[in-house]
Amino acid sequence: MPFAALLGAEVVAATPGEVVLQLTWRPDLCTAGGVLHGGALMALADATGGVCAFLNLPEGAAGTTTIESKTNFLRAVRAGHVTATARPLHAGRRTIVVDTELRDDEARLVARTTQTQAVLE
Repeated sequence: MPFAALLGAEVVAATPGEVVLQLTWRPDLCTAGGVLHGGALMALADATGGVCAFLNLPEGAAGTTTIESKTNFLRAVRAGHVTATARPLHAGRRTIVVDTELRDDEARLVARTTQTQAVLE
């Protein structure tokens, strides 16, 4: 996934039941106050959820794309890494719903994203 690579996300694990990506805090991904930007967190969640959806595609599907995403931000990240863990909530013929948790180095919940992916034919 070229955009995830540009962001600096690294794959830790990837199975249909759970996908884990990690992003390292960098100054160029931050707001003016040194806090990891919400857009970077959302992009990490979307990439992680997208891989999870792809691994859960029904046979014969051509791909997947995000059609809805909702993120709750719960904690600021000022250093270290963010680990995103995505799990499928529903894997259907037309849509796949994924839940992604983002946690900091101390395993504190930073954000939670629920997204719906369309199954492309």
